[in-house]
Amino acid sequence: VQLTESGGGSVQPGGSLRLSCLMTGEIVQMYSMGWYRRDPGKETELVARINSRGVGEFGGRARGRFTVSFGDPNTIVLQMRSLDKEDTGVYYCNVFGEEGRRGAPARDYWGQGTQVTVAS
Repeated sequence: VQLTESGGGSVQPGGSLRLSCLMTGEIVQMYSMGWYRRDPGKETELVARINSRGVGEFGGRARGRFTVSFGDPNTIVLQMRSLDKEDTGVYYCNVFGEEGRRGAPARDYWGQGTQVTVAS
């Protein structure tokens, strides 16, 4: 399974960015797919994900400002609005699921990360 992120970049406070993540490979049972932040010296933080029931789950800072949805096949999109400097960081796409066959051990897969910078 490979996850390829796109859409990061620089934006001014109050602006918007749209991150996309394309998944290739075969996940036969997906438990969640979404976005996390991993800042130096800090624990990995949930930004937003979609669980196995199709319900969006959001970290505290994302709630009310970000949306997460499936776009094109095998693509998940994070739409970020009203960005502020605290949103600066590297955003990672993640899928947690079973690869290749039912009953395979579920595990996390991660993308390479995409930088989001919010600055005046």
